[in-house]
Amino acid sequence: MGVGIRAAGEDDRELVVRLLDEAFQDDPVSGWVFPEREYRRTTHHRLMAAFTDIVLAEGRIDVTEDGTACALWLSMLAADGDGPDGGDGGDGGDGGDDADDAVRLRESVDPANARVEEIARLMAESHPADRAHEYLWMIGVAPARQGEGLGSALVQHVLDRCDREGLPAYLEASSERSTKLYERLGFTYADRTLDIPDGPRMWPMWREPVTGRDRS
Repeated sequence: MGVGIRAAGEDDRELVVRLLDEAFQDDPVSGWVFPEREYRRTTHHRLMAAFTDIVLAEGRIDVTEDGTACALWLSMLAADGDGPDGGDGGDGGDGGDDADDAVRLRESVDPANARVEEIARLMAESHPADRAHEYLWMIGVAPARQGEGLGSALVQHVLDRCDREGLPAYLEASSERSTKLYERLGFTYADRTLDIPDGPRMWPMWREPVTGRDRS
């Protein structure tokens, strides 16, 4: 049986924030940003809400019809401003003021927590800028439904469009275990890790579009 998928809207904001908060409570990067477990339990959702608001405004969020999983995507421009069709793509990848964005994120989420700003800067600095692509920012699956293929279905939903349109895709895996999932979907390790100071590492991964010839 296939997984029903739809585009999320503003009415789905609380659902998406809850899914991300639950899914990433024990994630290594979330644990670094909010080291104290009880503080993370009461504050982590603010960061997930900020991410959700950014993507609702600038990108696309897909959710399963039963509301148990979501995926956040941004369409990124190349550094020269070219989008997927040579025009204006999404807001990402146009240079922007990443430093100011990181400051605003910290101020809105947890003003005294420098790590909120630091993780935003690190991810922005490591992001590939030479080609337009689809960026899988986050994917969250309700803990009770993990391991059922919901995440794979959500990602493949957009990868099929990437293949049709000739677009590559990019992500940062937050655990070595999750890289195996993405490898099965055609992503390859970018030969460099994003090493967080005194913290965990992330694995940037890239996927070239699959053409008709590649599929044969």
